[in-house]
Amino acid sequence: MTISDNKLNSLPKPPGDSGLPFIGETIAFFSDPDFNQKRIVKYGKIYKTNIFGTPTVMMVGSQANTFLFKNEHKYLVSSFPKSAQILLGKKSLSVNNGSFHTSRRKLLYQAFQPRALSSYIPTMERITEEYMQKWSKKGNLTWYSEIRNYTFDIASNLFLGGDGGSKSYLAELFIEFSAGLFTIPLNLPWTKFGKALKARQKLLKHLELIVIKRQQAKNPGTDALGLLIQAKDEEGNSLTLEELKDQVLLLLFAGHETLTSAISSFCLLTAQHPEVLEKLREEQDRLNITGTPTLEDLKAKT
Repeated sequence: MTISDNKLNSLPKPPGDSGLPFIGETIAFFSDPDFNQKRIVKYGKIYKTNIFGTPTVMMVGSQANTFLFKNEHKYLVSSFPKSAQILLGKKSLSVNNGSFHTSRRKLLYQAFQPRALSSYIPTMERITEEYMQKWSKKGNLTWYSEIRNYTFDIASNLFLGGDGGSKSYLAELFIEFSAGLFTIPLNLPWTKFGKALKARQKLLKHLELIVIKRQQAKNPGTDALGLLIQAKDEEGNSLTLEELKDQVLLLLFAGHETLTSAISSFCLLTAQHPEVLEKLREEQDRLNITGTPTLEDLKAKT
């Protein structure tokens, strides 16, 4: 059954405040670390607001997550805010849906099949060992910035073949690019979005040089970038240069920014719950993995 727009508009809306015209509560969303908690106390776990100039409903808790994930394309469609859609690019898998999304997802999957993932492990192990050695000597460190460098080194090695790294100019551009992904899409020289757009253009030029060099090589390589260059669909079509650039940019974001947040949260939570940390250590001891781990080792259960 399809509900008409008039019927939808007549339905009750959650409590909340839409904030200022156009920008809504975007400034408070970014500047107040207790933004969400304050509104949960005031309105409950479901409330309305306005973020990035878009009317928004916040839903908090496991039941809300279950509802959202089970009803994709039924009651809602997931999407990035306008700022992220523009910066990630028109060809990016994350901003497309339908048949185009399906066909491109199949092409990208060729770089993430089990056999491909197995070939990435030595690179990931080498970089992890280097960081472990460095961290053990530091004594005190700030997790987020260190893990951000760590994940970027891995991502740039797998997606750019080492043409980058956390200490490179490419990393500086990527940090500026990422800073504008979830902001008000106001393209002015001094805004985070405006600076991110400039960083995106420079990143794309850099990526184009890397991709063309690989395409012209006799062997494009067996890392993620090499596999994406060689990937073909059922009709023999490959990803275009423009698509490759946008997809690599997306993969750098997905394999760097989001993973950095997840690992940092994991470190914080295990530090706050030493009993869980002890169980993790006991599990690692029981697995007793020596040498370079395999996919089978990583999937092993005790």
